Amino acid sequence: MKILFSPSETKNSGGITTKFDNNSFIFPELFEKRMQIVNAYNSFIKKATKDELIKLFGTKKDDVLEQYKKDIFETPTMKVIERYEGVAFDYLEYGKLNKEEKSYIDENVIIFSNLFGPLSAGNSGLPDYKLKQGETFDSLKIEKFYMDNFSKVLDEYLENEDIIDLRAGFYEKFYKIDKPYTTMKFIKDGKVVSHWAKAYRGIILKLLAKNEIKTIDELMNMQIENLKIQEIKKQKLKTEIVYSII
Repeated sequence: MKILFSPSETKNSGGITTKFDNNSFIFPELFEKRMQIVNAYNSFIKKATKDELIKLFGTKKDDVLEQYKKDIFETPTMKVIERYEGVAFDYLEYGKLNKEEKSYIDENVIIFSNLFGPLSAGNSGLPDYKLKQGETFDSLKIEKFYMDNFSKVLDEYLENEDIIDLRAGFYEKFYKIDKPYTTMKFIKDGKVVSHWAKAYRGIILKLLAKNEIKTIDELMNMQIENLKIQEIKKQKLKTEIVYSII
């Protein structure tokens, strides 16, 4: 079982002084490919105007601009799953999980960073960075870059796994799943919800870890408080579970 997950734009600051290298992330054979994007980002923020940084980071706050225009290679690093915060990660409550539950997350969750590409949740060495979703620099097509360069290795990595895709739609641009997979939609009063979708992605990920879910069949039998399966839609490779919030 592998779970694909979105990052968050907000990050936990701090970390350790150890710098990231080719042993820091999943798919070390593609480390230099990642660095093409990361080096371009680092060069851009060093020379960017204030207006360019505001657009790139999605904020006008001077203290945040100062924080994130620093050399990314000199920034403290942290375990991937611990770097991100935000609604989904708040509801996951990774810090409160026991050792076995954390290991499940570390080993089975792939988070799609809009700067670093696909990362294993258990990877160490992720610096504190800021890049607003959908923004770019130097006219780079970041999503297409990762789609073109990482799809083959992801296909091989996921070949014999059941897949749950909990990503927000934007991150499907980084990798298109090329085998049967399961995804989820959350509705309330007949409408698709946004904030609560993020919350329930975190809740479901926590329950997957607590129940050590290894197959889609086990997922279908898992009880989720305040959620009821309304329907199951199948279209080509995708099976979509539609949950009603009750």
